[in-house]
Amino acid sequence: MMHFLSADDVSKQQVEEIFKIADELKFGKTGLELKAGAIAVLLFEKPSTRTMISFEVAMAQLGGNFIYVDSRTTQLSRGESWADTSKVMSSYVDFIIPRLFRHDDLLEIAANSSVPVINALTDQEHPTQALADIYTIREIKKSLKGLKIALLGDIGNNTFNSLMMIATKLGMEVALIGPKGYYPNAKFLTKAKEYGIAKVYDSIEEGVEGSDVLYTDTFISMGEETEATLRRKLFMPYQLNLNVLALANPKAVVMHPLPAHRGEEITAEVIDGKQSVVFQQAKNKLLIEKAIILYIAGKEL
Repeated sequence: MMHFLSADDVSKQQVEEIFKIADELKFGKTGLELKAGAIAVLLFEKPSTRTMISFEVAMAQLGGNFIYVDSRTTQLSRGESWADTSKVMSSYVDFIIPRLFRHDDLLEIAANSSVPVINALTDQEHPTQALADIYTIREIKKSLKGLKIALLGDIGNNTFNSLMMIATKLGMEVALIGPKGYYPNAKFLTKAKEYGIAKVYDSIEEGVEGSDVLYTDTFISMGEETEATLRRKLFMPYQLNLNVLALANPKAVVMHPLPAHRGEEITAEVIDGKQSVVFQQAKNKLLIEKAIILYIAGKEL
């Protein structure tokens, strides 16, 4: 049985296989669907727009069904363990897709599940987002090898943890650009360096130079609201604006996983500009999630 909990759970070959399924879906290959009656439970602690809707649509379009469960409305809110919840839920459904605050809780769910678990976001990783992002770059640039992606701002966040591992695994160079004291998680940075080139910069000019992709995310992730004032002060010098965009390659593209806060981590001129592929990136979440579900389902055969 295969779980997808981390960007490091998939090899380069497996990523390429998932991308191949996505290509087949994109170009209308028929016959790609789940077994009749397949059901996924979306077990969410954190709010969601794109991830929630895209997973729901993915299951429906693949011929399956879904159940959305807000953890606050379950016995989890009264102290039931993740382990007990997982044992029971996995006896009812074919996939568990959690979106949680703590990565350790995800690991507990997976350890006690009899069906595949797919990480829809934790405090440490967002691997489905990372796959959708890299697929989008491949779609636009055709080849990934040798491209440079610059990650700006809160370079220790969950999306960047997953993104740097997938990017280096597929031959991209990663530049992580942010203020001193808010450097990337050492575990993920070390792993990325094992796969390829990943460097940390506090100088925007040095880090962005030669970049083919500029990527930013919110300065204040869910659960960090008490640090909002401090984070805005520290990260604002790393805002993705027209001046920063001018430092990159002329054909560089701009990415953001959304939701965006125009005027904070990115300016309206950039996210709504001609070099932005943000909404193409968001659209591809559905495509990649369908491909991941099909790939994992195939491993169950």
